[in-house]
Amino acid sequence: QVQLVEFGGGLVQAGGSLRLSCVASGSIFSISAMGWYRQAPGKQRELVAVCIGGGSTNYADSVKGRFTISRDNAKNTVYLQMNSLKPEDTAVYYCNADVTAYRGIYKSSDVYWGQGTQVTVSS
Repeated sequence: QVQLVEFGGGLVQAGGSLRLSCVASGSIFSISAMGWYRQAPGKQRELVAVCIGGGSTNYADSVKGRFTISRDNAKNTVYLQMNSLKPEDTAVYYCNADVTAYRGIYKSSDVYWGQGTQVTVSS
């Protein structure tokens, strides 16, 4: 079993900053991609940022220049530094990871999700 647990959500004023963390735990062999998605009320879940195993990153246009994703592979942790927050960034933020895990003597790859953490930006 693999679990993703997020930390760091909360309430912040527009222009402020928050840092989200997500730790993956369990019978992990390797993690290729780790990233963050968000879902605002009444909207579909959307990609915010992703960090691929080789270190490359990709961002939604709406967060480029304001958000920074980073990984600590030794800790199976991904971070999202969010600066210059706007009210439209208000959403539940979900951690996502593409994990190869041990299942007995075998290994299998699956996509896992965290439980989500609320980020609210007040105007």
